[in-house]
Amino acid sequence: MDAMLRPGLSRQLSAAAMQIPMLSSPLKQTNEIDWVEPLKHHIRTAYGDDPARYADECHTLNRLRQDMRGAGKDSAAGRDLLYRYYGQLELLDLRFPVDENHIKISFTWFDAFTHKPTSQYSLAYEKASIIFNISAVLSCHAANQNRHEDTGLKTAYHSFQASAGMFTYINENFLHAPSTDLSRETVKTLISITLAQAQEVFIEKQVVDKKKPGLLAKLAAQAAYLYAQAVEGVQDNVSRAIFERVWLLMVQIKQHHTASLAQYYQAIADYEANSYGQAICRLQAAQGANKEATRMANSFPGSVPSNSNLTSETGTILVEMTKKHASAIQELLTEYIRDNDMIYHQPVTSENNLPSIPKLPAAKAIPVSELYQGQDIQRIIGPDIFQRIVPMSVTESASLYDEEKAKLARAEAERVETADDELATSLDYLKLPGSLNILKGGLDQESMGVDEDFRSWCGELSGHSPFGPTFEQLREDKQNVHSTLDSCTKSLDMEESVCEKMRSKYGGEWTQQPSSRLNSVLRTDARRYRAAVEEASTSDAQLFNSFRQYESDFDEMRSAGETDEADVLYQRAMIKAGAGKKGVTSPGAAEEGNLLDDDFADDARQSVAEQIERVEELMRKLQLVKRERQQVLKGLKDKIHNDDISNVLILNKKAITNQEAQLFKSELEKFRPHQNRILQANHKQSSLMKELTRTYGDLLQDKRVRSEQNKYEAFSRQRNTVLGKYRKVYQAYTGLQAGLSRAQQFYDEMRDTVDSLKKNVDSFVENRRSEGGQLLSAIEAAKGSGADREQARLKELMERMSVSPATQSSASPIPSMGDRTSAHRPPPLQPQTAYNSQPQYNPAASPPITPRYPSNGVQSPQYGQQYPTPTNGTFAQLAQQQQRPQSYNTQQQQQSQDRSAYNPNTYGPVSPPAHQQYFSPPPSQQYSSFQQPTTSQYGTQQQPPQQQQQYGGQNVPAGWQPGPPPSQDYGAVGESQYPAGPGGYASDPRRTAAQQSGGDPWAGLSAWK
Repeated sequence: MDAMLRPGLSRQLSAAAMQIPMLSSPLKQTNEIDWVEPLKHHIRTAYGDDPARYADECHTLNRLRQDMRGAGKDSAAGRDLLYRYYGQLELLDLRFPVDENHIKISFTWFDAFTHKPTSQYSLAYEKASIIFNISAVLSCHAANQNRHEDTGLKTAYHSFQASAGMFTYINENFLHAPSTDLSRETVKTLISITLAQAQEVFIEKQVVDKKKPGLLAKLAAQAAYLYAQAVEGVQDNVSRAIFERVWLLMVQIKQHHTASLAQYYQAIADYEANSYGQAICRLQAAQGANKEATRMANSFPGSVPSNSNLTSETGTILVEMTKKHASAIQELLTEYIRDNDMIYHQPVTSENNLPSIPKLPAAKAIPVSELYQGQDIQRIIGPDIFQRIVPMSVTESASLYDEEKAKLARAEAERVETADDELATSLDYLKLPGSLNILKGGLDQESMGVDEDFRSWCGELSGHSPFGPTFEQLREDKQNVHSTLDSCTKSLDMEESVCEKMRSKYGGEWTQQPSSRLNSVLRTDARRYRAAVEEASTSDAQLFNSFRQYESDFDEMRSAGETDEADVLYQRAMIKAGAGKKGVTSPGAAEEGNLLDDDFADDARQSVAEQIERVEELMRKLQLVKRERQQVLKGLKDKIHNDDISNVLILNKKAITNQEAQLFKSELEKFRPHQNRILQANHKQSSLMKELTRTYGDLLQDKRVRSEQNKYEAFSRQRNTVLGKYRKVYQAYTGLQAGLSRAQQFYDEMRDTVDSLKKNVDSFVENRRSEGGQLLSAIEAAKGSGADREQARLKELMERMSVSPATQSSASPIPSMGDRTSAHRPPPLQPQTAYNSQPQYNPAASPPITPRYPSNGVQSPQYGQQYPTPTNGTFAQLAQQQQRPQSYNTQQQQQSQDRSAYNPNTYGPVSPPAHQQYFSPPPSQQYSSFQQPTTSQYGTQQQPPQQQQQYGGQNVPAGWQPGPPPSQDYGAVGESQYPAGPGGYASDPRRTAAQQSGGDPWAGLSAWK
């Protein structure tokens, strides 16, 4: 049977070797446009950039369009130009809105079949026209291939499918066609033609490859079906005068020819399947279809329109094709009839009863996305011309993607860090690898030596000066401050007392303003400074307690640091703790030997050694896993850092609307391998740790191992005890240094502050005394010679109330006044004990109050609080308040100008109450008691009715007259041991001789004149 089939197949192969003509679409033509100026204008207005920077890009796009207009319809160069221009248009559309409202450019294209012009401002129209031309060029390229060669067959097959894919893209994306060649019906017809021709080319390839007749019949049946669909569309377009009539004839001939081929190959298949009668019937059907194709081929015109893309030999080739096929059918039909009549005698089936031939599609439209993913197409399109311009929306999307990458990086870094922490914690719990060294050979000499921290502590204490002199200096500074504040308060009290007694004496004639209205700020400052010093004394006491507590330890560590004998002190402390070389034998002692040298049995010794080696091997593997995990994390971070999907976002700008999450998810998948490697490393670490814990636990169960471990743990505890003790000593030392430094700074600032206050008080008192002297002179002058005696007595009074040193003015009219008054003055206090005989300084006697010094970074419970500083309110207002006494002279000038209008009744009560001699606080609170002479020598004076007014915190009753001024020295206060009182420093025992002897407080009265 095979020998009988070969002649017919050979004739069919010769017919297939003929170059059967194919249809191809004509190209659209267009007018020239200018891209440059519209794009530059948009760059300037929309992006705010200099368009001159993008001049090259604009001219490049303009040249691409000009080159595209001259692209040939049957050249690879023309096809590549169209590919590149369309690819750049797609990228351009992602950055520039080309339409009637933004970048306004008129695109004019002529219909490919009717040649009618159509103009629009839409970039979509430009892209659709370019895609149409790409499809047309692809169809022309496929139709003109030499299909006698294998390369030509493959190129034609691919190009027809790509052309169908481009036409399909037009129908799916451009709904409202402005021209007939882009209408859905026309494009659909072109799709059917190109797919049918691709199916036909595939059949040719299968015939050349001598495939089975059954496969060829199915392929030909599909081709006949596609051509039948194309016939319907072509007839419609021919009736509308869009397609040429020769296209209809061509498609009809192909339809009948492929139907005849399907029956022909199926007849061969039926004959091989022993269906002889059915095979004869199929050959008869094939003969009938071929006759129809022959009839139409004979009517094909000899000359064809140029727009049909067909040659004048097309009709001749079609006629020859049908004739050769008819001859092959007839030869095979004669052979089958003869064999059936002579041998098989099967009845011939009716043509209406023939089963249909299954269809096998072998051609499909290649999607544009798949087509443009090819490396060749990307190479042809080239880089993005305007890649330097990134739309804002793409930038925002890239920022969101960067956040997703950062989240991924943080999650993986946290996973790695957690695994590292778990590894470190597990090894620390097992005390590895330190405890393993103990098991192998006991403590080495380094572990028995001096701890480096201890040595450094001793070195820092070496050479430091003792703290005792510093505490003495603090005590002296505090006493000086107290002395200055006492002097200020005494001067203010004396001045106020003199003023009020003169007012009591002269009544309305004494027009000097009361002192309490002027010295309130100075008194407030003095009280506040005294309170700050009292608070600071508590911190002094706490520092001194700490110094006494650790004094011996300081001396030991200082001596060890200076003599470089820190190791001696350390060993002595270890011996005292019971773990030195002279105490319990260390686990590393040479006489004990090591664990591996113990007198074990051979098997036991080998077992211990093997277990130790196994533990070390597992630890090495764990370190390798950790190192590998770190390297993977570093590689992941580098890859994340270098990952830029801006181009992907630009290319998918329109497709990712509301779908950014999906795009990000797909892009982040590129980091999945690194994530998996980190997870694998973590799992491997977990399994290794389990094995290490089990192996090391078995090792520790040995009796000798357990004994060695206990010795090491005891030694470690004692070592930690020694280090803990001296760490506290060192912290106390640093705390003392910091606290004393702050204390010295505090007292230095306080000394400057109270000195400034003293100057202001002296200036105030001198101004008041000068003013009072002038007022007294005026009163005496007004009284005349009849008041000489009274005036002399008042002068004596004013002289005794003066705060200046005790001098006797030669101009005094009563020279014996000083001798007379001195007889009534009480004897001075006993002299103070010499400074050197003071008891040793002991701030601990002061009551604990809150302020303390911080310990310079090493927090110690003894120095938690601080001295008052200028920033905490103690000195913050001093600088402003110290300037206030400068206004006293101005106030006194104004008072002298307004003295004529002075009314003493406006001041209210100006004298202290009957039970109080001074306006300042009672002497029992601040000063020693003093003797008070009787007031009978001053007589009584009538006081005008006055409103009650408060001075120094006391209510002054009307009609009260003060007694004579005191004769007691304020500087001589009761002596007390340091520290005493609520602040720790109650007084300064070191008084000068002038202060102890005391000057006559009334001696300067004559100078008021």
